[in-house]
Amino acid sequence: MRAYFIKRILLIIPTLLGITIACFLVMQMVPGGPVEQAVQKMKLAVHGEAGLSVGKIQATMTRDEIENIKKYYGFDKPVLVRYFNWVGKLIRLDFGTSYAYEEPVLHVIISRFPVSLTFGLVGMFFTYLVCIPLGIKKALVHDQPFDHWSSMLIFLGYSIPSFVLAIVLIVLFGGGSFWNIFPISGIVSDNFEDLSLIAKVLDYAYHMFLPILCYTIGGFATLTLLMKNSLMDQLNQDYIRTALAKGLTYKQAIFRHGLRNALIPIATNIGMIIGVILSGSMLIETIFTIDGMGLLGYESIVNRDYPVALGLIVISSLLVLVGRIISDFCLVMVDPRIKFQ
Repeated sequence: MRAYFIKRILLIIPTLLGITIACFLVMQMVPGGPVEQAVQKMKLAVHGEAGLSVGKIQATMTRDEIENIKKYYGFDKPVLVRYFNWVGKLIRLDFGTSYAYEEPVLHVIISRFPVSLTFGLVGMFFTYLVCIPLGIKKALVHDQPFDHWSSMLIFLGYSIPSFVLAIVLIVLFGGGSFWNIFPISGIVSDNFEDLSLIAKVLDYAYHMFLPILCYTIGGFATLTLLMKNSLMDQLNQDYIRTALAKGLTYKQAIFRHGLRNALIPIATNIGMIIGVILSGSMLIETIFTIDGMGLLGYESIVNRDYPVALGLIVISSLLVLVGRIISDFCLVMVDPRIKFQ
């Protein structure tokens, strides 16, 4: 067992290396990189006062000026040289400097990390809080009216993309065409620092209600049906019939014996969603202007901020790989019968 986990940990290195190579090369081929954007900004700075639009600017820069810009961003070297220079810094936990913020990439990411962490953990907590009891209830009343109606509702929520639901909620409750009940941007009010502790918690919950609702509702169907099907599978096992034959009631047999085994798929799923939780939701954070890692990733791609985009890819990929190992570990913890080779 120990050898298996050591091997999985060691495999993180070549896997992460392959991910970084692919992403680095793709980013170098994307048009409109930082050099082109810097040249355009300099043209606007020189000719902007003349009232010329971007499309009408005809002035050209000298070759030396363009080469100096390429040298500043490190684009004067071949792609492979740039990649290995970046990896060398990455080993020393130096993610480079953001083009947009002109700050160390790690500082930029860390400043957004608490928002996405809170956003993800709260969303996961409410998802599990609702889906596990709902899945158990659906298994106990299988093929009855409650099971049919709840299945219809959760599949309706699953079929609606989260960003579409976000727009609908904004129109309905964010001052669109109907009610102005919830704020549609930010995570706290302007006077947040002047509020008491309880008022701060309530203010944060008030701002995060709609985003967390959009973030969690899409996962209800998968987790609820996973819980239901897992428990129904356990109800048909021989040990449940043996427990009933020994005099236990149906609920006692389920909650004393069946539920623990039914929770195995749920427990192993926790590790796999760590990367998703910490990396945030790009669409939800963008729509509600939540200053987290998801919005940061979107802005870094739009602005061609390669150091930030690559830093987010490395961190997210590492979290997903570690999360899969945690999933295997959780599986062993909840079911000692399983032995990995």
